[in-house]
Amino acid sequence: MTPLPKHISEKKRFSLLARGRSFKYAIRGMGLIFKTQHNFWIQLVLTAVTVVLGVILRISHMEWAVLVLAATAVLVAESFNTAIEIDIDLTSPQYHPYARDTKDVAAGAVLLSVLGALLIGCIIFIPKILLLVR
Repeated sequence: MTPLPKHISEKKRFSLLARGRSFKYAIRGMGLIFKTQHNFWIQLVLTAVTVVLGVILRISHMEWAVLVLAATAVLVAESFNTAIEIDIDLTSPQYHPYARDTKDVAAGAVLLSVLGALLIGCIIFIPKILLLVR
């Protein structure tokens, strides 16, 4: 068995300070998303509309759980898409078809998560709305 490289095999001691710094970096990353990604804001607004509709229609705990997972999946996909775009812009500043493909695939993943969330929303909300309009 090949030994691990020294930088991987050396374990650092657990440190609350280091864990706190990691949260600081994560919060900074979220700030970058909020500042730079218009689609993220649109997705947040649609999530808020979903929450209001869920409250009005008094959806079940299980329905809430599914909606939270769906909304979170969309926001996480958008975040990964942003990270990939930042990296591609850095590593491939000139046009390259693979760079374009990478960005398009990442955007496609966001679209898939949005379509899944939309389908979940329709499954949960359409029957309840139809009951109200009858």
